[in-house]
This record gives sequence, structure tokens and C-alpha cells, in this order.
Amino acid sequence: MGSALTFVAAQNGNRLRLVGTPVDQDIVDACRRDGRHPKLEQPFPAGTDFYYCGQWQDAVRGADFVIGAVSSFGVDWFLQDILMNMDPSVPVLSAAKGLTDLEDGTLISYPEYWERALREKGIQRHIYALGGPGTAAEIMQHDHTHVALCGQDPEVLRMMKKALQTSWFHISLTHDANGLESAVAIKNAYALGVAMAIGYAHVQDGGQERPHYNSQAAVFYQAAKEMVKVLQLQQADFDSALIGIGDLYVTVTGARTRKIGILLGEGKTYDEAQEILGGLTLESVVVVRRLAKAMAVKAEKGLVDLAEFPLLAYVMDVLENGAAKDLPWDKFTFENL
Repeated sequence: MGSALTFVAAQNGNRLRLVGTPVDQDIVDACRRDGRHPKLEQPFPAGTDFYYCGQWQDAVRGADFVIGAVSSFGVDWFLQDILMNMDPSVPVLSAAKGLTDLEDGTLISYPEYWERALREKGIQRHIYALGGPGTAAEIMQHDHTHVALCGQDPEVLRMMKKALQTSWFHISLTHDANGLESAVAIKNAYALGVAMAIGYAHVQDGGQERPHYNSQAAVFYQAAKEMVKVLQLQQADFDSALIGIGDLYVTVTGARTRKIGILLGEGKTYDEAQEILGGLTLESVVVVRRLAKAMAVKAEKGLVDLAEFPLLAYVMDVLENGAAKDLPWDKFTFENL
């Protein structure tokens, strides 16, 4: 996603400096040699510069703002190596999608996680975030999408919007950082459930790969229902929740989560699915486990009824036990009489 956003920012005449993580040396080598990311087909916009991890301070010098597009597995590295050592006056926009669960069952976004850790070190910094539906490949192809930027200072948000908004990359602004970040994170967990239903249907078809739109829609309903319940607990605004539902749709139809969900639904174990996918970074699995753990703590406190989250329970069961079975359809139905 960090690479894809350069195609957005370049439209507005921004000078772009891409910095790799500690595990990206070979990727930076390829970018410098070929002018494109080895996993992406399109070359980077002209004028994009590439930096190794150890050169990040040179890259940040003079920047209007920094975009942190790390995965869940890079959150602590970004905190310890970058945020702890960066000038607090340089604005930071996070494109990471995930949540951290605390011991008391509270779910917090990565920006809040970073801000808390920085405050403990006496560093005051507010971190902004980007959330919404957008696969890297389609962003690069200028496919229309609608995302939101969230954070505290409206002038900083407007500055970031001016730098990133294009004729196809449409941006809303909100102060609802907790709601927006929660929505675009937990959608990964529920997209996994919809994708598992697709894989299970393939098995019932004898290996045929028919789309099964009816069953996808039925599970999508339950996914959206459970997402809304979680987002109510997170006190998310209405618009933030709906952007999360849009992101759920994109993730079900074309992202990495769809691939592993289908494999799990077909009966593969998590380890087998990862091996087939070549070790792809899978945010959905991290979110499922953290969300399930947090909801269990909330249930012990009497704050939620776990019976209202049958899809989350199903996904956790498949992840932990590796035995896909038909979904608990009867638990998805209701009587509003």
C-alpha cells in the first residue's frame, strides 16, 4: 500500500521518497535497479527516490508528512526505530489496518497504541490515519475509491487531503479516529468468514469453483451485523462504520484475505494455507485472534453476549482446529415479530 500511494501523491506534483523496512533490502535493490516494486507491474512515477531502512532520516528530512504503511508485524519496529526518533513536528499518517487488544478487553488502534507508547517516553505526537476500501493494484490503475483521513487537527487533515486527493481517489475527513480505524481493521476478520464460506461451497460442489453469490451475501449480512455490534462498542460514527462495510466488500472480492479464507474453507489448515500462498502477510488472522480474545474478556465482564457473534466463533474454530465445516446458518437468522 505504501508503494501504491505514491501513484496517488505523484498526481499532485509531490516529490516522493520511499523507505524500506529492515526486511526490504532486496526490494529496495530492485526498485533502484528497475524503477518498480518486484511484486507490482507498473513502474513508479518519475522522480520517486528509494531509500534503505538505515537511510530513513535522510528521506524524512524536509518532508511535509510521512506515511507509515507497515503491516501488523511491523508496528513495533515502526514505533521503536522510527517514531521514537523522528522529530515530533513532522506529521505522520498511518495506512496500517489493525487493532491491539489490552488485558481489560479494550481494543485500540495502532495510532493510539503508538501515541500511548510515545507519551510514556515523554514524546507528544498525534498520529493521523487513512482508512477505507482500496486495493493497491486498483489504486495504481486509477479505479475510483472513497477513503477517509482521521485525526485531531483539521488543518493537518486538509493539508494531507490536498496532497493525496485526485480525480479518482476521493477523501473524506473525520475526527472519529477510533471508529474509522476499528472499522477498517475488524473488516479483515469478517472478510475471512465470508471467504471461508466460498471455500466450503467449493468442496460441496466437488471441487468446482462456482461463485455462490447467495451464500456469500448471506454470510456478508452476518459479517456486517457483527461488525456493527463491535463498532457500537467502539463508539464509532455512522460514516466510519459504513466505510468499514465498503472495505469489507473489497476485501471479500479481491484481497489476500479472500485467498486464505477460501483455502481454509476447503479444509486446509492455517499452516498449509500459508505455505500455498508463499507466506503472504495476513492481517486478517491477527485481527481475528485479537478481536476474539477481546470479546471473550468483555463477555466475562458481562459487556457482551458471545452468542451474538456466531460468525466470529466459527472463524476462530476453523483457524484453531483446522476443520472447516458448514456454517452455523441457524444462528444467523432472527425473528423480529
